[in-house]
Amino acid sequence: MMIENDLNPLLQGGQAYPLMVVISGPSGVGKDALLLRLRELDEAFHFVVTATSRPPRPNEQHGVDYFFYDKAGFESLIEQQELVEWAEVYGHYKGIPKQSIRAGLDSQRNVIMRIDVQGAATLKGLIPGAVQVFLAPGSMDELKARLAGRGTESPEQFARRMHHAEREMAQVTAFDYVVFNHEERLDDAVQQIRAIIMAEQQRVRPRHVTV
Repeated sequence: MMIENDLNPLLQGGQAYPLMVVISGPSGVGKDALLLRLRELDEAFHFVVTATSRPPRPNEQHGVDYFFYDKAGFESLIEQQELVEWAEVYGHYKGIPKQSIRAGLDSQRNVIMRIDVQGAATLKGLIPGAVQVFLAPGSMDELKARLAGRGTESPEQFARRMHHAEREMAQVTAFDYVVFNHEERLDDAVQQIRAIIMAEQQRVRPRHVTV
C-alpha cells in the first residue's frame, strides 16, 4: 500500500519503513540456500517462521525451523484469524502466523518470507504492500539438473514436478522483480536481493505493510 503525500522518512532524517519481502519460485530453484546465505550475511533481517501441525523432525527447533502446534492449537490460530494464509497439506496444517510478521515490522527490521508460487499469489491480495521477488533458475536445463540430482523421485514423479515447475515459471509476470539464480553463482542472486531492498527503501513514496 502507498499513501498519497506520505514521503519517505529518510527525507526528514528518519529511518526508512521496514519492508516485507516475499521470495518465491519453482521447486528446486534454491530458495532455501538463498535465505540461508542472506542469514549469514545480514543479521538485520527478520525471517518469517511458518507454523505447522506436524510433529518436529529430528534436530528441528520450535520457533527456528517451524512453530509446532498440535491440531487443536493450530485450529485455534485459524479461529482467531491469526494466520495470513494456511492450507492442509498431506494431513497436516501449514500456515504463516501474523505474529511472526508483526514481530519483525515492530522491530523495524525488513521481513523476509519464503513461500511457494501459489501462496505468493494469495499473499499479494492480502498484503499488497509486500515486495514480491521471483527467484528463477539460470535456465530450465539447470533446474532439471538440480531436481534430477536429488534422486528421490520416480521418473513419473519427476516428469510431474518439471511440468509443475514450467507452470510456476509462467507466473513470473505477477511479481515485482525477477532474480536469476545461476548455477554456482548464489552470491550474485543474494546481492541482487539486497540491491532490490536498498532501492525499495529509497522510494520517495514508500510502501507500507500492515498485518
